Amino acid sequence: MATLHTVPARKGLALRVRKGQHYKVINTHGYQIVDHWAFNAEDYRECMSMEHCHVAIDKLMPVVGDTMVTNKRRPIITLMADTSPGIHDTMVAACDIYRYQQLGAVGHHDNCTDNLANALKAIGVSIQPHETPAPFNIFQNTQYHPGKGIAYLPTVSKKGDYVTLRAEMDAIVAFSCCPQDMIPVNSGKPTSAEVELE
Repeated sequence: MATLHTVPARKGLALRVRKGQHYKVINTHGYQIVDHWAFNAEDYRECMSMEHCHVAIDKLMPVVGDTMVTNKRRPIITLMADTSPGIHDTMVAACDIYRYQQLGAVGHHDNCTDNLANALKAIGVSIQPHETPAPFNIFQNTQYHPGKGIAYLPTVSKKGDYVTLRAEMDAIVAFSCCPQDMIPVNSGKPTSAEVELE
């Protein structure tokens, strides 16, 4: 029986999944980036690694059928379905307080690094900010233009778009509805998203 979980706007969520279990990440309101991490349930030091995924899938942006791997190069999740335009990011680190300070934020600003740590803590897993692996940024429209650099563009995913993923090992999966509101990647209005666990 499927269960529906809300990832609150600007906050995070972590869930335990079994090998073979599917989960759907839904862009409930549209135009929202969802940072996604996956950890080996038996040893969270083994986690989905974007730099290892680049080699495993031989591309920067996974497509349906691609299997993402850990820092031990073992399969951890497979992209099973994608109703969005298929624009996602594997290059950019999770936002953190330092990123927002660089952008001019004063005082605390919600961020994906803290969201991950808080979501994991809520299910009994401890991780330090310096241990935060680079996320799979679902629905993020980051474009690299050779000779010009990186462009941080608004998402092209619409309301109701989703990706379905399958766990390839018992895992802890975590999500953050990116609170970035200082550049236009979330169209300036971070919202909630949903995760349907099958």
